[in-house]
Amino acid sequence: MSPSSREQAKKNVIEVLNKARAMELQAIGQYMNQHYNLDNMDYGELAAKMKLIAIDEMRHAEMFAERIKELGGEPTTDPLEKPIKAQKIDVIYPFDSKLEDDTIADYNQFLLVCRENGDSISMKLFETIIDEEQAHFNYFDNVNEHINTLGASYLAKIAGTPAETGPASKGFVVQGGEA
Repeated sequence: MSPSSREQAKKNVIEVLNKARAMELQAIGQYMNQHYNLDNMDYGELAAKMKLIAIDEMRHAEMFAERIKELGGEPTTDPLEKPIKAQKIDVIYPFDSKLEDDTIADYNQFLLVCRENGDSISMKLFETIIDEEQAHFNYFDNVNEHINTLGASYLAKIAGTPAETGPASKGFVVQGGEA
């Protein structure tokens, strides 16, 4: 592969990595908004799981950013779309199932771009993240099925549950903020 074709291959991979990062940034905003709304509706257990999924998406966004930087690119900071706010509970889970299903389909295509451009590291990154997105899809689809099948009785069981997700992860300040 000539140097110019290697550079083009790298650009092709960076492009799909940045598209994926923008999708993750959208998911973070969407899921955090839903987390707050579910907590306000007093569905703590659902809110806590939504927060954890948003944190997964944050990790994915950072994994994509690190790979983009390794390839010499500039990670995007722009989400693909703005979050949709004030969704009702019967809309959240089918919406999120579709978002995850579409993401899995897109990431499988992005994985092929990485393969076609000879980047097995980015390909493996997509494989890992696809597995996690599938777990998110399964969860959202399952909750949606419970809401559709059991309705108010399912939601009544969850109402008033705690929204805590355990101890906060150590951030900069908690770790002492030292260089």
